[in-house]
Amino acid sequence: MTATLDRATTPAAPEPTARISLAPVGARAGRLDGAWWPRSRDLLRELPSLAAEIDERWGRVTRITVNPAQWPVVPRRIPVVGHTVHAGWFGAEQDEHTIAVCSYAPRRLNLLVVPPSTDAAVAARLMSEAAGPARMRTASELLAAEADGAADGPDFRSDFLPSAAAPGDGPGEAGRRAGVARSRAAAWPATA
Repeated sequence: MTATLDRATTPAAPEPTARISLAPVGARAGRLDGAWWPRSRDLLRELPSLAAEIDERWGRVTRITVNPAQWPVVPRRIPVVGHTVHAGWFGAEQDEHTIAVCSYAPRRLNLLVVPPSTDAAVAARLMSEAAGPARMRTASELLAAEADGAADGPDFRSDFLPSAAAPGDGPGEAGRRAGVARSRAAAWPATA
């Protein structure tokens, strides 16, 4: 007697929870809505835990799009608990370091995809910045800034509010500091 098992009928080990960070509900719109740190580049393995986490918080995930530069295989359909998520890809139209997650409601999340091999401390910084109040950088800009910071040492200027007492680095520095201050102030909660 021969038994044939497939993935749909084979009991699976419990999937670990998704490593995800989302911007707070009601936060101002930014370029990113948060970050996801998958454990591998296998969408069939990674997406079910992401979909389960987002389903609970935000609504049933129906579709995702990725850039194929970061994913070796992009399946058309991905089975998750209770439903199927349709997958697609865009080349130049989508930042290669993002995943777009759509729900049955007309909602869309743009998440930074932290590379699976990233160090935990670096991943925590990236996830915090992608879900923070001043989400004005693209996913590629965040990763490039982190790579530049790792090569040259940490850049602490971004951790502080700009002030007139801070030394300038050139003619455009004052405008950059003012822009950072405005974006941070706009993200503060309104007083009653």
